Amino acid sequence: MQIQVAFRNVEPSEAIKEYARDKVGKVQKYLDGPIEANVTLQVQKHRHEVDVNIFAGGLKIHGSETTGDLYSAIDLVMDKLERQLRRYRDKLTNFGRNGRKGREVPYQVAVYQPEALVDSPQPATVMSESLTAKPMDVDEAAMQLDLSEDDFMVFINARTDTLNVIYRRSDGNFGLIEPQ
Repeated sequence: MQIQVAFRNVEPSEAIKEYARDKVGKVQKYLDGPIEANVTLQVQKHRHEVDVNIFAGGLKIHGSETTGDLYSAIDLVMDKLERQLRRYRDKLTNFGRNGRKGREVPYQVAVYQPEALVDSPQPATVMSESLTAKPMDVDEAAMQLDLSEDDFMVFINARTDTLNVIYRRSDGNFGLIEPQ
């Protein structure tokens, strides 16, 4: 994450610069991929203004706040940006990138015990769970899996309209299983 802090009409301070970088760095949990942030700290008479622009994978988010103190202005603008990012993430979760609710497909997960596979030729279903696959892009599915603690996620690829599986690899990257 690249964070640039610029000062206008105020003496540059390393403490305020680090404070701004720490606060802006916390939004990384809402976004994936390379993130670039520009923070402008400005003082005009008794008004302290903070402008923050965040660019992440085609997403542009802007927040601005004016108060009597730079620290409180940074806190308020970051609260605004976090609300925007939560709304954006929820929108992706509920509606997908194309802005419409797609069809949901139920699927079933069966878990087998290793002993059941060795002892008998026919595997026995130990646990069964019914879930719903939601339509989304691969990037959205990767973001959802990154935010969750699950090892895999089944979803409907919004571009191909097929059932796909994205999984967390042991090296920390993601793998994608697509039908042919």
